[in-house]
Amino acid sequence: MDSTLSVPLKMLKDGIPLPYMKAMPLLILIRHGQSIWNAANLFTGWENVELSEKGILEAKKAGNQLSEINFDLVFTSDLIRAQKTAEIILEENTKSENVNTIKDFRLNERHYGDLQGMNKDDARKEFGEEQVHIWRRSYDVPPPKGESLKMTAERTLPYFDEMIIPELKEGKNILIAAHGNSLRSIVMKLEEIDEESIVKLEIPTGVPRIYSFENDMFILQK
Repeated sequence: MDSTLSVPLKMLKDGIPLPYMKAMPLLILIRHGQSIWNAANLFTGWENVELSEKGILEAKKAGNQLSEINFDLVFTSDLIRAQKTAEIILEENTKSENVNTIKDFRLNERHYGDLQGMNKDDARKEFGEEQVHIWRRSYDVPPPKGESLKMTAERTLPYFDEMIIPELKEGKNILIAAHGNSLRSIVMKLEEIDEESIVKLEIPTGVPRIYSFENDMFILQK
């Protein structure tokens, strides 16, 4: 890895700062751009839907912001909306060449079970607003035939420890393009957020979340 490109000692485009005095590996998390089902207010989960036009633009903007980072490796879920987001980001990148992308279902969004494909407003009418809120924002209560955030973390975090941390320890810059809840479970680990607080954390579509990896610790760059 070219350390002179791994951490530019200047502001990235659109105000993303990287205030480092020396090169160190970066971990960038990004939720996929808006999908067509996000736009339609539908529970998506493991349904394999495309990005919306807005989602494509969000991915391009993120790619422009991250264009000067030399990515060594990309991880995405098994779902096209995350994969396409990563592809667009790499297309906008000026420093990375021949980057390997690893796709794995363990980075998938949480499975919404019987709610998948249902309009969120219709779900509130059928099951009640409080119950839908519990399914969406509790840590360990899954929707019928679906996953909770806790269950999602039980697949994402072992994968993260097994596949991603060793690459960071080798000094590689890593991009993870995934989903709101799979990323929420990872952020919970990286930032040591408790179960009650993590469910309140909003991870917007198409917005990079940048960490430096220093002395086996993750430092969020604000």
